[in-house]
Amino acid sequence: MARNLQAKLPSTDTLRIFDVNAESLERFATETKALSAGAAVEIGTSPRDTAHNSETIITVLPGPSHVKNVFAQILKRPLSEEKVANPDRLFIDCSTIDPASSRETARAVHTTQQGRFVDAPMSGGVVGATAGTLTFMLGSPDSLVSRVEPILLAMGKRVLHCGVQGAGLSGKLANNYLLAINNIATAEAMNLGIKWGLDAKTLGNLINISTGKCWPSEINNPVQGVVEGSPASRDYSGGFGLSLMKKDLGLAVLAAEEAGARLELAARAGEVYEAAEQQDDCKGRDFSVVYRYLTREA
Repeated sequence: MARNLQAKLPSTDTLRIFDVNAESLERFATETKALSAGAAVEIGTSPRDTAHNSETIITVLPGPSHVKNVFAQILKRPLSEEKVANPDRLFIDCSTIDPASSRETARAVHTTQQGRFVDAPMSGGVVGATAGTLTFMLGSPDSLVSRVEPILLAMGKRVLHCGVQGAGLSGKLANNYLLAINNIATAEAMNLGIKWGLDAKTLGNLINISTGKCWPSEINNPVQGVVEGSPASRDYSGGFGLSLMKKDLGLAVLAAEEAGARLELAARAGEVYEAAEQQDDCKGRDFSVVYRYLTREA
């Protein structure tokens, strides 16, 4: 995401970047130095240092506690107004967290009058981030959409304005809840057909021209050899981590409870992801690895 953003910003801009992974930062800085176009790159020493004097701050963090911690560091003292007036500073949080935590963070930004906060979680995974084809679900007042959209389109190909702040996360969690269920169902259906003697690729093609078609069957099929280049074809490495799917499912359940919405399949799906993560040959792999867990259990 940072690489795509850097490449599309003018050379008069500066991209200041920070991550807890120092090796990743160093590699990024080295690689971008060799480029003749795009924004200049500076490495920040902390979230606070990175945000200081920045006009726009984009955060992408694993969970609610990380978002709250980072914004507590950033907002502890008023950020500099030397280059950017506080009310005009823009915070774009692309993390997938629960809407309540996002609204709490937005209140912290707005009450300290240090800028405007919007949520913009994304869909598309590692492949989409690399290719710059991510879809962003934006929760923002109408007045900020025209300012936020071009920034997000530097890292993706579409922005869906879902409503006010927090609405982007509601949309993302609804989508990921469905994805979590579809992934398990696809693994079960593929395993069932294979047990009956069907060829895996034939079954996959059948599903994908029939009513069972879904993203896990068509793009991220959990059976090796069905979709070339899918995580299943490389021992489930890369892709969307099992722990992240388990986290997103838990966030969807939490948000559903707050909204009073029933999720009949959530508890069992959570048990499946939890059990899969306990297996050494599943832990740390793409979430489609539940197929391995299911076939081992059978």
